[in-house]
Amino acid sequence: MKNKIGFKSFLAGTACTMLLLGQPLADACTALHLTAKDGGVVVGRTMEFGLDTKSDAVVVPAGTRLTSSLPDKSKGIHYTTKYGIVGLNFMEKHMVVDGMNEKGMYVGALYLPGYASYQKETPENAAKSMTPEDYVAWLLGNFSTVAEVKENYNKVLLVENPQKEIGGQSFPGHFLITDSSGASIVIEPIDKTLKLHKNPLGVLTNSPSFDWHMTNLSNYANLSAVNVKPLNFSNTTISTFGQGSGLVGLPGDFTPPSRLVRAVAFSQSAIKLPTATETVLQLFHVMNAFDIPFGSIQEKTKDAVHYAYTQWTTVADLKNIKYAYKTYSDQSIHSIDVHKALTAAGKGIKIIEMDSKQPIEDVSTKFK
Repeated sequence: MKNKIGFKSFLAGTACTMLLLGQPLADACTALHLTAKDGGVVVGRTMEFGLDTKSDAVVVPAGTRLTSSLPDKSKGIHYTTKYGIVGLNFMEKHMVVDGMNEKGMYVGALYLPGYASYQKETPENAAKSMTPEDYVAWLLGNFSTVAEVKENYNKVLLVENPQKEIGGQSFPGHFLITDSSGASIVIEPIDKTLKLHKNPLGVLTNSPSFDWHMTNLSNYANLSAVNVKPLNFSNTTISTFGQGSGLVGLPGDFTPPSRLVRAVAFSQSAIKLPTATETVLQLFHVMNAFDIPFGSIQEKTKDAVHYAYTQWTTVADLKNIKYAYKTYSDQSIHSIDVHKALTAAGKGIKIIEMDSKQPIEDVSTKFK
């Protein structure tokens, strides 16, 4: 899966799962973060899709000139990145779907079908227009904190940019931004304008809109990681069957509302470890709870059955500025030191191939 095509423009942000080459869509990405005792914030995210996303890691040094993704390159935002970026692309189309910058700010684009909408590009708004595919790169390339994003997020205008790969629609996404302090927000293109939501719990999935998800959490206010104590009714003791009774009623399906409730339950009950470095492995374990096995989600069409499954999982250490991932075909954890990668890249965008196979070690005779 070597990517030999050079970048002429840098597209950032894409659907978690989309209608590609006639395949049915299924939206199932999940993101959350944990905080270590040393204050380090670590963000995890899964990517689900119905066919091979052919993702690779992308290294974008500071000072890189990025151009508009509009068909007419003379229109839209053109800028030079202030900060270096490391993230993952999509379908060899040079799209970064998930990434962080050298200052320890993370941005992820997740699918928001049925809710996202954009204005049309016109001569009057062309100077500040930007496609949704460009938005993540603009955020990571220009800002280092959530506070800075809050001040500037709506100084650009996201406009329609139909993509044949997703059935001729514009990418319907929303965006999670988290910085090294733990501050987190969600930006959604609702009613053709960008709406900003505070994200005190640091989680995100897919449709409906984020404010709906926050209201829906009220239905699960009874959940707790603490086991339920036995009850006494008329001198009869009623005990639970085993462990986990505090989370009885936790939704286990793969719909966005259910996954968001689980993301809150697992992130809020996670024990704080001493360091961000230790928390990286902890978060990979937490994100395993959102793995979608191949065959669990099926979309039937007239001619075939299509399967959405977890293609890769990323974990961004915002304290130590490291970005790690594992894939469906290789559950080994691969780590990118962002500063080291940016230094080695020099000038120009570089690609790190992700495609690899899971090593299985034979320990039959490795006796203790």
